[in-house]
Amino acid sequence: MSRIQRFEDFIAWQKARRLTDAIYRVTREGRFARDFGLCDQIRRASVSIMSNIAEGFERDGENEFFRYLTIAKASCAEVRSQLYVALDAGYMDDVVFGDLYAQAEEVGRLIAGLRNSVVKRRTEKE
Repeated sequence: MSRIQRFEDFIAWQKARRLTDAIYRVTREGRFARDFGLCDQIRRASVSIMSNIAEGFERDGENEFFRYLTIAKASCAEVRSQLYVALDAGYMDDVVFGDLYAQAEEVGRLIAGLRNSVVKRRTEKE
C-alpha cells in the first residue's frame, strides 16, 4: 500500500470539500443567505473540517495529525447541529437537510477511521 503524499489524496478531505461546496450553495439561497450569523458560522465550520485535515497532515507528526483530525471531527458535529437550526428556521427542506446531514456524517466517519489508523500506527511503533 502506498503512503499518501498529499492531503488532497484523503477521501475524507475530498468529501469534506464536497460538503463545503454544498453548504456554500445552500447558504447563497433565499432567507438563509440573509441570516448572516448562521450562514457565516456553518460555512466556517465546514471549511474548518477540510482545513484541519490538511493542516494536521502537513505538520508531519502523528500526534499533531491526530489532534487536528479531532478538531475536524468536532467541526462535523458543529455542521450537523447548525443544519438542525437551519431546518428549524425553514431555510431548507427535509430533503436538503437529509442530504447535507448524511454528507456530514460520512465525513465524520471517514475522519474517525483516519484517527483510528493514526492510533494503530502509533501502537505498532511501540
